[in-house]
Amino acid sequence: MNDRVSITVTDQIADVKLTRADKMNAIDPAMFAGIAAAIDALAGRTDVRCVVLSGEGRAFCAGLDMASMAAGGSGTSHERNEQGSILPQHVTWGWRTLPMPVIAAVHGVAMGGGFQIMSGADIRIAAPGSRFAIREAYWGLVPDMAGFPIWRGLVRDDVLRELVYTAREFGADEALAHGFVTRIADDPHAAAMELARVIAGRSPHAIRGAKRLCNMAHDADPRAMLVAETDEQMKVIGKPNMMEAVAANMSKRAAVFQD
Repeated sequence: MNDRVSITVTDQIADVKLTRADKMNAIDPAMFAGIAAAIDALAGRTDVRCVVLSGEGRAFCAGLDMASMAAGGSGTSHERNEQGSILPQHVTWGWRTLPMPVIAAVHGVAMGGGFQIMSGADIRIAAPGSRFAIREAYWGLVPDMAGFPIWRGLVRDDVLRELVYTAREFGADEALAHGFVTRIADDPHAAAMELARVIAGRSPHAIRGAKRLCNMAHDADPRAMLVAETDEQMKVIGKPNMMEAVAANMSKRAAVFQD
């Protein structure tokens, strides 16, 4: 991490914050590096069962810092990682590939690259007055931060095309109607933390298996999904965490799971 991103882990929940509040968390090269480092750090942690992603200050993320890009470009490499992403794609797609669920808590604005980063989360909770835009065409650009492979599972094709082609802003209600936002909450961070606590209370092995299946759902053929369901079930059925879930539910107590 650097001064652009912070991670605080409490009760197996990682509270990840974009910390460039004076610039509405706009993305410059240091922000790209900070988000990527946060994702990479979380990828190997077995003590984290859920992630909440938010922005400090007045906004989630205002998109690319065009002044820094004009001054010296993104400064990012086009080398692809093992998931096939270059760095600007990794800061979005990386949330999808983390083993644990990620909840984005969005307020203020999520524009352009910020909208794509938000889209990478498993679940997205927005404040009522939030503003959104797939903003790239406004600057003569195309969305290239892994938005397209994610959005195809969220929104109708014609709706996506209209929003991409026009680059227009839209509000939280419209984002919810299209499927970009999971739900709206007056305090999205508090709502995200509450949900994260519920998820963190489930068997981590079952949740990770379920996330792998969810990630496959839009791409794999039915036969592959059938095999994957069975494979994931065999990893957890009869194992200590599954037996603990049954015992805890039967005795009406909180489960104590092994990570």
